[in-house]
Amino acid sequence: MAHTQDRTMRRVLRREIAGTIGLLTDEEDFAAMRRYRTFTFDDHRTYLRQVEALLMTLAAEGSHTTVALFDPEEYAEFCTHSGLDPDAPSSRTRFTAELAATGPTLPYEGQPLTELVPDLVDEAVRQATWEYATTLLARIGDCASCGEDIGRAAFTRATHLLTRILDTAGPGEHHLVLSVSTTPEALMAVLHTEAAEDSTSPDETEALEFATVLALGIATGTPAGLVMRTSAPGTTDRVHGWRLRGENLQPLTAAEVFDAYCTDLDSGDLVSPESGVDYCAPPDLGEDGRDGGHRH
Repeated sequence: MAHTQDRTMRRVLRREIAGTIGLLTDEEDFAAMRRYRTFTFDDHRTYLRQVEALLMTLAAEGSHTTVALFDPEEYAEFCTHSGLDPDAPSSRTRFTAELAATGPTLPYEGQPLTELVPDLVDEAVRQATWEYATTLLARIGDCASCGEDIGRAAFTRATHLLTRILDTAGPGEHHLVLSVSTTPEALMAVLHTEAAEDSTSPDETEALEFATVLALGIATGTPAGLVMRTSAPGTTDRVHGWRLRGENLQPLTAAEVFDAYCTDLDSGDLVSPESGVDYCAPPDLGEDGRDGGHRH
């Protein structure tokens, strides 16, 4: 009887334990891990099916599980720095625990891996973009003429501009996409938010990442473009746009918004416009949205 009670209590306690699974999302990363003898999988599709089955089992038992992006190169570096044997399951476990605290993760909520994997990759790209932009801002240093921290001033300005955009956007669901023309590749940031008649509540993490990328464009004088799509019940979707000029956002005309929204960013080819969408000049941000800020 006591033995049965012990097993029951252990099952209850197991439901209280949150876990993390490190996922190899593509075949190239999977192939890189196959060089380790203790990594016993030999087919990526079979591996993904087994991971999904495990996630479903854990969810059915009431366990909370997050999924982390497992990068073989980062894993090898982690083992080198930590003095661990990379060909040991315990090392992979320790690395996954590290990912749970610092890396991109998503909670498993019953969604199929065909949905979870793209979202996890997007999350990893967003985190990498924010970290890269933050690093570049920190390296810019102080203004030679006034001594002000250029990166910090640019972030303050970017936050102000984003606030002005959201304050003047009106009610509805807003989808903002920012592209800063850095080299070798442009940096992208995305922000989703929903506004009622008198309030806007963007996700704090997304807003921080968005403002950081915008700040990088301001601090470095890099060309940037911002497009916002607004959806509201009973109305057609509206698309607005701005270009970054110095520390200011310059509104695009309706024709410029159309060209920006209907052009493929990678190829430069025109994309067919959507029906039921109005391409229009953005709302007035006011003088605070256009001018001001510290000049370096």
